[in-house]
Amino acid sequence: MSVGEALVVVLAGVGAGTINTIVGSGTLITFPTLLLLGVPPVTANISNNLGLVPGSLTGAVGYRRELRGMGAELRRYVPMSFLGGAVGAVLLLVLDPDLFRTIVPVLILVGIVLVAAGPRIGSWTARRRGDAGATDHRGLMQGGVLGAGVYGGYFGAAQGIILMGILGALSGESLQRLNGLKNVLATVVNAVAAVVFLLVAPGRIDWSVVLLIAVGSTLGGALGATVGRRLPSPVLRGFIIVVGLVAVGRLVLYP
Repeated sequence: MSVGEALVVVLAGVGAGTINTIVGSGTLITFPTLLLLGVPPVTANISNNLGLVPGSLTGAVGYRRELRGMGAELRRYVPMSFLGGAVGAVLLLVLDPDLFRTIVPVLILVGIVLVAAGPRIGSWTARRRGDAGATDHRGLMQGGVLGAGVYGGYFGAAQGIILMGILGALSGESLQRLNGLKNVLATVVNAVAAVVFLLVAPGRIDWSVVLLIAVGSTLGGALGATVGRRLPSPVLRGFIIVVGLVAVGRLVLYP
């Protein structure tokens, strides 16, 4: 990897770390970037996962004020994310790599749709929060967090948006507090999947990619927890959509 390509990966990591903390779809920046640089899909996915863990942790720590008083929620939902992340990571390793190559464009498109529909999802969740009957669905929330964890362990793009949709629709907490909870749950999923990859598939890890993304995502996580909240959402959303569509085009035209 050239110096210029390494810089691109670091910058993609900064963007992903920032967006993951604010919204939750940073993988749609780093993963397509790695594909465009010629990294094989499964190696790119695994290396990207490991590299984003420090950024996820930084973002979660940055939201510690919003997490005060949410100990019961953390004890209830963290185990679901733990289990889901492990299952998703195992599925990535045991399923045929060619199947992953086929599924990835679809997953990216799903992530793009979720990013594009972010404002509508936000409006829908706000209406749900206004419904008194939607404030105590702990079983549904646990199931939803588990499902999001499986998805996040397998691929991860827009995992945060999925989590925010679930939590926002079924919880009466404020969006800022739910975003803090989302950051913790996503960190758990990414960390558990990373451990599985380290133990089971070390040969599929590109450590130069991991290091570059880790540096960028750590900076991005801190940025997202501070000034990143002030960035215009339409700009971030548009950038993610463009990068994602370019990646899909590359996968379809040059598999």
